[in-house]
Amino acid sequence: MGLDFAVDALYQTGWTMHEPKALPRDPFGRPYPTREEVVRTFAEHGLSLNVRHVQLFDCYRAEWTDAAGNARGAVVGQSADEAAVYALSQVRRQLAPAEGA
Repeated sequence: MGLDFAVDALYQTGWTMHEPKALPRDPFGRPYPTREEVVRTFAEHGLSLNVRHVQLFDCYRAEWTDAAGNARGAVVGQSADEAAVYALSQVRRQLAPAEGA
């Protein structure tokens, strides 16, 4: 996949930087939220995000759960940042109002 793919997916959800600040940037220079900001965003929606390294496959898995501990989604990436950003893109899609509703 790659960080650029994860940032593309995030931007496709309409994500924008809320306030000017120093954010990490992808290989194309586009800003994206830090893992700490992603975790805060999940918490604002009553979700808990955990990003962990999976040594067997040398990848990172981002999993999110609701307040009751029920699994709500998971993604993988080559880096912790990639997994967190891609997870944010997926949860933004899940939380978006259904078209035509």
